[in-house]
Amino acid sequence: MGPRVKRKVLAIAILLTAAALMFGRSSKLITSWRNPSYAPAKKFHRVLAMGFSNKMEVRADFEDALAAELASKGLEAIAGNTILLRPPGTKLDLTYLREQIQANQIEAVVVSRLVKVDNTVTYVPGTAYFMPYPYYNTFYGYYGTLYPVIYSPGYLEKEKKVRVETNVYVTTAPDGQLIWTGTTDTFNPSNVHNAIKGLVNLVVTKMEKDGVL
Repeated sequence: MGPRVKRKVLAIAILLTAAALMFGRSSKLITSWRNPSYAPAKKFHRVLAMGFSNKMEVRADFEDALAAELASKGLEAIAGNTILLRPPGTKLDLTYLREQIQANQIEAVVVSRLVKVDNTVTYVPGTAYFMPYPYYNTFYGYYGTLYPVIYSPGYLEKEKKVRVETNVYVTTAPDGQLIWTGTTDTFNPSNVHNAIKGLVNLVVTKMEKDGVL
């Protein structure tokens, strides 16, 4: 492998690492809780991945990503969009939901919902640069020192924060028992698919660490 190829491979590796770190930092776990009274007799086998969203495409994308992440932990995960019919405008039918969960032998449900979206705008004032006195001794030094101070105005910095709640329920109880909940914040999600991928990785990893899965 020549030096030019090595440099190209190294550059690609650096870019991939930076991208992974960037997406990894875009979501943050705010709170989590595990039901101390829940003592599982055995690990789950079949899990349903669900998301609440009035946008069918976003919901399907999220459920597919969540199911894939759960499957990577050794579970048989089923995306909600593959067994549940939820067209826009339909009424809630809990009987249908119960029937589908029983028919597909679902042992646990992992469900996420959007809690809120916060958009904030912060004014960042221009930064005054201090230069040592000797730079003032010449015209060009003086002008070069003051120019960035005078001609660097402040700007508006926009931030978007998306808060999502994720719950895990076992289906053995009559109405489903909550065994774990977590809240995450995702900052400035410029790409929905990447934001979803980072979010589901974060929460599923935490569930596994807490001994829920």
